[in-house]
Amino acid sequence: MFQIRWLWKNVDKRYRVQYIAAMILCVVTCTMTLINPYLTGRLFDDVIMAQNPDPLIPILMAMLVVQVTRLGLRYTMILFMEWASQNMLYNLRIHLFQVLQYQEMSFFDRNRTGDLMTRLSADLDWCRHFASYLVYQIGDCVVLFIATLTFFFTISWKMTLTLVAVAPLLMLVTKLYSKKSRPRFMAMRERLAELNTAAQENIAGNRVVKAFAREEYERERFREKNRLYRDANLEVNKLWLTFFPFIELLANAMTLLTIFVGGLFIMLGEITPGELTIFTSLSWGLSTPMRNLGTLINDLQRFNASANKIIEVYYGRPLIADRPDALPHPHPEGRIEFRDVSFSFGPVRVLEHVSFTVEPGQTLAVMGPTGAGKTSLVHLLSRFYDPQEGAVLVDGCDVRLWKLRELRGCIGTATQDVFLFSDTVEGNIAFGDLNMSEEDVYDFARRADAAEFVEKMPEGYDTIVGERGVGLSGGQKQRIALARAMAVHPAILVLDDTTSALDMETEVYIQKQLRRLPYACTKIIIAQRISSVKDADQILVIRDGRIEERGTHRELLANRGYYWETYALQNDIRTEPAAKGGEA
Repeated sequence: MFQIRWLWKNVDKRYRVQYIAAMILCVVTCTMTLINPYLTGRLFDDVIMAQNPDPLIPILMAMLVVQVTRLGLRYTMILFMEWASQNMLYNLRIHLFQVLQYQEMSFFDRNRTGDLMTRLSADLDWCRHFASYLVYQIGDCVVLFIATLTFFFTISWKMTLTLVAVAPLLMLVTKLYSKKSRPRFMAMRERLAELNTAAQENIAGNRVVKAFAREEYERERFREKNRLYRDANLEVNKLWLTFFPFIELLANAMTLLTIFVGGLFIMLGEITPGELTIFTSLSWGLSTPMRNLGTLINDLQRFNASANKIIEVYYGRPLIADRPDALPHPHPEGRIEFRDVSFSFGPVRVLEHVSFTVEPGQTLAVMGPTGAGKTSLVHLLSRFYDPQEGAVLVDGCDVRLWKLRELRGCIGTATQDVFLFSDTVEGNIAFGDLNMSEEDVYDFARRADAAEFVEKMPEGYDTIVGERGVGLSGGQKQRIALARAMAVHPAILVLDDTTSALDMETEVYIQKQLRRLPYACTKIIIAQRISSVKDADQILVIRDGRIEERGTHRELLANRGYYWETYALQNDIRTEPAAKGGEA
């Protein structure tokens, strides 16, 4: 089975020896279960029936030693399996997290967060459950059944064949159950992922829920997902309960056959009373494995469903990755060129034949209505996505020929939708360079106009900002994000509507600081405010994925197009004459 080979691959070599030792101990301890029933038979024949007390003490002592030894070996076996399985779980979780870290943006567009979290938690737990519990449970059943069967054949092959007559029927019932249960377990796994997704979205968006007083709606939505997961579980259990009576009946039939057939065989002189005692005391060695088949198949199906989901991610390879012929760029300058670039999200065309150039040290401003494709320019520049047509170049080299670490390392990005980690203010600002000095952190906090409110916090720069920056205003989060982007000394600085939550006075201060950065960099400013873009060396107006206007502030005002209309609206200038006769 591929899933088992895949799990074995993730067990370190040093733990594989322990795991193999554990499996050997599983065989040994299962085989040892035959000893005490055998001694019980000898006790019955040699002591009770023969009325000879001499062998009593040695037999009892032997039974005690066997039991204590078996328990000790069993304890060691489980300990070895736990060590190996926990190590395997650790390796799997590290690998899966690494795979997710390097996946392209489109991967996260396709996969729900709740589903990915389920793979990293519940699905991995089922893999550990298989490695640490199911394996030796299956081993116990197989070894116990074969050992008991072999032992019984040495006593009476006629009686043994009579007892195992029910086995083919049990195998048929088990195979039918396994076939019917597989799709139900897959459906149950999907319902669990949907439930986790609903919970994750609700927790992450709790402020939106409260703002719109939608608690009742969300509760009903979660209740529906919970109901579907419950129903999927009930379907699985209902199927099991349909087959359970047949499995239990066939397993228990073996005990009844042992008593009935054993009595006949004693009367016929085929076996002794002591041998019948062995059969009756050890008949569970045949019936228990059969009885446990259903439960083990349930767990195996759960494991298969979970393992298949993990394997999808485990062997996932990002479509956007370093090419073998990628070129090193130790000293990026920041020259940007979009050369006839077209880009689509699925069937939706986002950019259409876009071309422009920005020289090192220049400032490019991008304006346009919502959904025009402005942010997509930044995503293509950082190679979060690749264009379907054309090329994006940095320093004259196609970004597809850059090493991703170098490309993204030379671009500092601050967006309107700020994400802050559950860390200190200093940790968030220094996120791009963990070796950043405190002086640089303080300097760039000042340049982003964040120093004043940070220093008023209870612990200053050591204040934990909370998950996603909870407790901070939108403007405060934007300023910390801006400081984080500037602090890495990027060759290209991207500000995607970064000052949208700031007042005009703060925005003017930040623009002044951007012009006085202690290093040269190319700037891309995406904004809706004229005040944010008017000093740019080049301004692009994008509408419907195309560049509709380009030029400086003065040139675009003279064009009397979208830029002029935005300028007039923000400065309370009447635009009716321009619309009718071309004059303001």
